Amino acid sequence: MKILIVDDEALARERLLRLVAKLQPGAQCLESADGFQALQVVEQERPDLLLLDIRMPGMDGIEVAAHLDNLASPPAVIFCTAFDEYALQALQHQAVAYLLKPVREVELARALSGAGRVNRVQLASLREGAGEAVRQHVSSHSHRGLETLPVADVRCFIAEQKYVVARAPERDLLLPDTLKELELEFGERLLRIHRNALVSQQHLCGLQRDEEGTWRAVLDGLDEHPVVSRRHLAEVKQSLLLS
Repeated sequence: MKILIVDDEALARERLLRLVAKLQPGAQCLESADGFQALQVVEQERPDLLLLDIRMPGMDGIEVAAHLDNLASPPAVIFCTAFDEYALQALQHQAVAYLLKPVREVELARALSGAGRVNRVQLASLREGAGEAVRQHVSSHSHRGLETLPVADVRCFIAEQKYVVARAPERDLLLPDTLKELELEFGERLLRIHRNALVSQQHLCGLQRDEEGTWRAVLDGLDEHPVVSRRHLAEVKQSLLLS
């Protein structure tokens, strides 16, 4: 068994390492000090289980689990945290194992025997309980491995055939999410301009009309100008007036 311990506090990692060594002496233990590093280790080492802290700077444990959910065979997850306000939400929705710090040996033993993968319903519940409304990164699994893109960099999401493309000034990323899922998750940060397109309200600069009379959205840092449908044109104009 291969176990990845993810916590930004070295002492917390050391405690879990000692407990795992006692309870699972044959397990191979790996460590990560933050969420980004954890995703890299998952990609390279393919652990069977994560002992995952929730509150971490940069990318928290809930967001890490959301990115793992995009993998074909995600590892099991046990959440570990010092913040007990999450516990009720986790238990009500039958989330995977959830341990309060300092983790006790008997509780870890029980969790190790019953850990499973996290699904999107559980993640939504945990985000709500933790006060985290949305992800800060979108992710996708490709031939290059698990890739992430900061939501703050995304100018628009465009539906193309079987995928949604997140477009940013430096690069694009193919996503497994649907436009509807993205619209529900990110709420007012995104504006629907077409049945096949959502744009970032923050990066919407204006409108322009092409030679054929079609209205298009102008987004800062992006050469592409997504089409604005007649159905959504008034809403886009109103958004620009209010910005």
